[in-house]
Amino acid sequence: MAEGLRFECQSGCTACCRQKGFVYLTEEDIVRAATFLGMDPAGFERRYVYRTRNRMRLRVPRESTCYFLGENGCSIHPAKPTQCRIFPFWPELVASRREWLKVARSYCPGIGQGPLIQIETARAQAEEMRAAYPGLYE
Repeated sequence: MAEGLRFECQSGCTACCRQKGFVYLTEEDIVRAATFLGMDPAGFERRYVYRTRNRMRLRVPRESTCYFLGENGCSIHPAKPTQCRIFPFWPELVASRREWLKVARSYCPGIGQGPLIQIETARAQAEEMRAAYPGLYE
């Protein structure tokens, strides 16, 4: 991964959204999504957010992996959480060729496709993720 990584979301693919796990949130994520949906942040939080002392995350509905994942993809795509927007340039994937390739083989057909993303651009996105969720990357 010395010079760059190839990645381009593939049309119609929602495989990353269908993985088990949590979507962690920042305060800005909540405001952005609430505004997009025409809700106040407090109402959005009551309905969609699970908050602990240290973290916030989207609640996971029983029938799917995300309240906002529909047949046509993410219903809040323009306001999606930082974690979703930055994928696959998460710190643990950018730092490890092995992990990058594992995700490519497991569920992300966009890895290895499209234009070459300069490694510094990928690292900057990874750092944005690290800064947004400091509790995950201590």
